[in-house]
Amino acid sequence: MSDFYNQDQEYDQINFQIDKLPIGEYESCVFKHCIFADVDLSGYKFIDCEFKFCNLSMAKLNNTAFRDIQFKDCKMLGLRFDDCNQFGISFLFASCVLDHTSFYKTKIKKTSFVDCQLIETDFEECDLTAAIFDNCNLSGASFEKTILEKVDFRTSVNYTLDPTKNRISKAKFTLSGLVGLLSNYDIIIE
Repeated sequence: MSDFYNQDQEYDQINFQIDKLPIGEYESCVFKHCIFADVDLSGYKFIDCEFKFCNLSMAKLNNTAFRDIQFKDCKMLGLRFDDCNQFGISFLFASCVLDHTSFYKTKIKKTSFVDCQLIETDFEECDLTAAIFDNCNLSGASFEKTILEKVDFRTSVNYTLDPTKNRISKAKFTLSGLVGLLSNYDIIIE
């Protein structure tokens, strides 16, 4: 990895498919309206950065470090967060589209997903302890051998998870959300 280090920089309306972002460490930087789609971000380090209105769909994240990162209003289709450097990995997602993204086996305790679309997102074997899914669409999202203890699903919709295949102690659901917990039992709920 390069010794390139950049702090407190703002990047606005840059297409990184054309203008390559130097490999290195970015701390307290803001990326606004930038295009990272299909860009290889392997080996980059992002610490305490904000991504706003960016397209990161299908970016390559091999050993990419994301520590204390905020993604707001971003398009993030098909990302493999399971390929990231797992040391200190932490996020906040607000108003993002994360369809077909993988968090397989990641430890992302206390992560907040606010107003996000997470269609067919992979959370299998993930540690989501005390995470918050606030007003999210989880249609087709997969949860198996997932730690969901103290997770708040109360304002989210379309999730289906099997309580016998996940750890859900003290997780929060609404009465209408119970359908997503009982769908595997072939029962009628009225």
